[in-house]
Amino acid sequence: MNCRNSALLVLAVSATLLSCAHAQTIAPDRATRVAAVLPELDKMYTELAAAQHLPGLVVGVVLDGKLVHSRSYGVANLARKLPVSSSTEFRIASMTKSFVAMAALRLRDDGKLALDDPLVKYLPELRRVELPTLDSPALTIRQLMTMTTGLPEDNPWGDRQMQIDNAALERFVGGGLSFSTTPGEGFEYSNLGYILLGKIVSTVSGMRFQDYITRTILQPLGMNSTRWEYAGVATDKLALGYRWEHGLWQLEPILHDGDGAAMGGLITTMDDFARYVAFHLDASPARSTLDTGVLKRASVREMQQPRAFAGMATKATLADGKTPNPKVTFYGYGLSWTRDSGNVVTVGHSGGLPGFGSQYRFAPQHGIGVIAFSNLRYAPVYAPTAKALDLLIERAGLVPRAVAVTAILATRQRQVAELIQSWDPALGEAITADNFFLDQSRAAWLAETRGQLASIGTITAVGRLTAENALRGSFALVGECGTLQVSFTLTPEREPKIQQLDVKPAGVKD
Repeated sequence: MNCRNSALLVLAVSATLLSCAHAQTIAPDRATRVAAVLPELDKMYTELAAAQHLPGLVVGVVLDGKLVHSRSYGVANLARKLPVSSSTEFRIASMTKSFVAMAALRLRDDGKLALDDPLVKYLPELRRVELPTLDSPALTIRQLMTMTTGLPEDNPWGDRQMQIDNAALERFVGGGLSFSTTPGEGFEYSNLGYILLGKIVSTVSGMRFQDYITRTILQPLGMNSTRWEYAGVATDKLALGYRWEHGLWQLEPILHDGDGAAMGGLITTMDDFARYVAFHLDASPARSTLDTGVLKRASVREMQQPRAFAGMATKATLADGKTPNPKVTFYGYGLSWTRDSGNVVTVGHSGGLPGFGSQYRFAPQHGIGVIAFSNLRYAPVYAPTAKALDLLIERAGLVPRAVAVTAILATRQRQVAELIQSWDPALGEAITADNFFLDQSRAAWLAETRGQLASIGTITAVGRLTAENALRGSFALVGECGTLQVSFTLTPEREPKIQQLDVKPAGVKD
């Protein structure tokens, strides 16, 4: 082919490709790119601590299984002027809920309960509870986990129920409950629901849910400085809780552990909690390696999925505060799930109690998370921590972790590359599905691709295959004068065949 007419364009494109290739070669790795953004995070949290009168604050960044950054601000104890550190023990309030959900899933995986079991099977006192309508469905464990029981939003009342004991809880529930909506029809935040879930974990496991979570989750993860009762914390390690009132910090009383602690009683350190976030991040992507964690990877990913619609942020922006980036939020199993307009998924949970405010957000597909603990009443670290994660992903140019290329996808790539250039009848018959040549005839394919191939000249390379999933991928056909982008999708049969094929000049959008 004569490429003279497009020589300047080809040279320009080639120069761009070479420049990009060189940039990728010398570009710093993920950790270095993240490290370059950390001063901006530190500045943001420094300003937040000053503006919101936070007595103490600790922030951590988890990347690829490690706590790569921790920054502490202020003090854990005003009277003793004890500085905050990554080993300071904070009560993390509702961030506790995902541990209780994880415990329920572990019991489910062990065959000891089912998520759709009716609650009365484990909480007989609920038999005396009148549901809001005669056609209300039975309350289930899944509804507790997704906050879809119809129980009303109960902050801040629920924050004061930590020390309730099971006998009092049974009397309270048996005396009747009020519902704001019909069970199963919508999300509404319920601390009481997670208190009841904790009681079910206790009943099914045969021990206090606190002990079950400690033995089966915290200790195996190496979270040895994580506990339920503050009285056991060394005085030089415990973060005391405060509120800002009339221009002064006032000490908040810390509640003791009790049977209501499933809604928010856990006490932990940044060093410990980073291990928990790393465990969540390690669950993705799905793979066939040995699975020996405290909960099966599939069940961890199940926790992180959207279950109940919780809201939309139509005016949300990118970290620059200007570019529109609307988001939708669902509640999963003890976790909040958000997807933005760029298809970035983040997961986590906030926590707030008298004396404390906390938040963690992580991006399962990007392998990064941000954690913040503070010892101010309902400290407003929630939105800033979500913004910090967005900032890291955007500024550091983090992309989703690559999907593994399956053997069949790699085989079909080689065959598709050959088919496009030859349209050999025997090869087409062997690798395409029943619909393929019914949707577009071989003659039409031949005519279409002949012109496309002519426009790029002699093929010099078949590009690397990028997998969207196990049965869908794309690659480039590189010619002397241009590049074609090829995408294909396989069928669900035992030997997957090509059901759809798209060939277009590189850079052309659908």
